[in-house]
Amino acid sequence: MIGVLNKMIMRDLVKTLSAVLSVLVVIIVSRKFIRVLDQVIEGQIASDTLLVILGLKMLIACVTFLPAATFMALLMVLGRMYRDNEMAAISSAGGGVFTIYRAIFLVLFPLSIGAGYLSMNVAPWAENQIELRTHHDQESADIRGLVAGKFSEYSHGDIVFYVEKITADKQLEHIFVQHRQNDSVAIINAHSGYLANLEDGQYIILKQGERVQGKVGDLNYAIEKFDEYAVRIDTKVSPLVSGKQAAAFSGLWQSSASVDIAEIQRRFAIPLGILLLGFIAVPLAELSPRGGVYGNMLIGFIIYFSYGNLLSVSQSWVLKQAIPAWMGLASVNGLLLVLGCLLLARFYGWKWLKQAFGKRGKSV
Repeated sequence: MIGVLNKMIMRDLVKTLSAVLSVLVVIIVSRKFIRVLDQVIEGQIASDTLLVILGLKMLIACVTFLPAATFMALLMVLGRMYRDNEMAAISSAGGGVFTIYRAIFLVLFPLSIGAGYLSMNVAPWAENQIELRTHHDQESADIRGLVAGKFSEYSHGDIVFYVEKITADKQLEHIFVQHRQNDSVAIINAHSGYLANLEDGQYIILKQGERVQGKVGDLNYAIEKFDEYAVRIDTKVSPLVSGKQAAAFSGLWQSSASVDIAEIQRRFAIPLGILLLGFIAVPLAELSPRGGVYGNMLIGFIIYFSYGNLLSVSQSWVLKQAIPAWMGLASVNGLLLVLGCLLLARFYGWKWLKQAFGKRGKSV
């Protein structure tokens, strides 16, 4: 049975967690959205793919920052309870630290299981979908962003393109092209043209036109008339090579390569981080009860960023085979567990801690 106190703490924790996670995701994804928008403007990604990629990146950000959001939400909820003297009321009614742990872990246990599934399967699927859609758009790209009556630049400014009219079947009419090659510049006018994907890249096939080529400021130039002329817009897109973050968990689990082991540890760190950060949040919130809701946020940020950096270092050491694979995940999470025990012992004493866990073990 879930008591009234447990329901109150769980409700506050879920509400605060939802708000904190939403803010973090919006901040992180908005920065990535600008980069994706630049690719859309440059024509590397189709405009109709933009919202799909944005949604997938939001999903990945939710999974990645779930431990941080949970840790911040716990510090805020517990800090508010200290500020409003709710912790004193709970203690006077006979409730102790295990009462608080019971309430928060009723949320954290199912949350960590869900986060584990998202980290192992859903986030890699989202990464894979982003890579597939981006590669598909680059491979099948026409000149996106091309508007009739407007000058456009391609190939890093080497090609300036203008078309007067674009028909429904993507035929181009009355075309102007400025093509720069080293010190030489070619000016091309054509009656019509179309796009073509050939073996070595993407081309504009121009028909019935004239080409003037020479160096700027030099009177030595050539004038040619043609029935058909091709200008390469971009080179052929290389085959898709997916990163390890997009790899399926089953394939990583069967592999003994250090890079796959490091990726597995990165994914396992998300559900473990939720549980361990929740474990240290309870004694950490008691460091400065008078500080209110945000009294221990600075210490919490230091602990979280230190934990995240140590995880990255341990994964890089596993990748370089500098330490055994089991030590990469166990060492950092073990250190966080020891820190939680030290914080509990700081307020309740080693003797109380030993007796409390002893009584809990006997009762179980």
